[in-house]
Amino acid sequence: MLTRRIAAVATCLVTALSLPAVAVADEGPKGSGNAECGMYTCQVEVKVPGQAGGQGGGGGGSAGGGAGGGEDTDLTNCTYELADPQPPAGSLEWEGHEPGDGAVYEETCRWNNSGDTIVRMVWFAEPPGDEAAVDPAVLAQQAVDKMTLLGPDIASPRAAGKYVVGVPMWLWVNQSVTAYGPNTASASAGGVTVRATAKVSKIDWKMGDGSTVTCTGPGTPYNGSAGMAESPTCGHVYSKTSASAPGGKYAVTAISTWTIDWQGGGAAGQLTEIRQSDVQVAIGEVQVVR
Repeated sequence: MLTRRIAAVATCLVTALSLPAVAVADEGPKGSGNAECGMYTCQVEVKVPGQAGGQGGGGGGSAGGGAGGGEDTDLTNCTYELADPQPPAGSLEWEGHEPGDGAVYEETCRWNNSGDTIVRMVWFAEPPGDEAAVDPAVLAQQAVDKMTLLGPDIASPRAAGKYVVGVPMWLWVNQSVTAYGPNTASASAGGVTVRATAKVSKIDWKMGDGSTVTCTGPGTPYNGSAGMAESPTCGHVYSKTSASAPGGKYAVTAISTWTIDWQGGGAAGQLTEIRQSDVQVAIGEVQVVR
């Protein structure tokens, strides 16, 4: 059960002719436990099943509530019915949106300790539903699918580069949102929104000579002043030429592991995606002139 603050004025339908005013329980920074009702209007903090704070409609409230809310401020057993006919364009029920952009629903919630009900019109981008029916992990994967994650953007070695046996080869990749991260995206359904952030956690370099180099960073770009020094972060030294390899070149494969952290809908988790890129590299040997 998630908490949302109703900031808009709601029509109170009660079993009696009027609903006595309810004093403010406390005045915390989030208004924890606040409820003010008169004969026809209410401003309360409610727990609405199936609706995440700040998502969907209902006056654009923010996630709130927190500890300390009294039981007499909780609404349960909320149901939603599509308003028919829909309110005309420009009505307050649309909350600044236009017909065709989501829809307006009639929200009916029972006040849990008295049996009274509160009814109001709310706007949702998607049809509201039972939160339990929405799997946050599924939304997390949908968010990942929006990211268009790619394999490593290999900067070195280059297909046109000249490399020789025994000379340190520096390995590095260009960094971008889609090829290295961080990359963020979100997905929503049924009032639940999941936000995911992806970043490459390691790159495994299969060098084509039977060896594999694992690097936990993008690698260090080579600088001429380094001379014959090995890369301080990610590199390899070939011990034999590629003359006997298919096409006379080693097939180098860079495999990136994307680690995706996600949270939303009262849950959190981690996903892993694998992407790869390939390059052909010729390795020669130093010619000694006598």
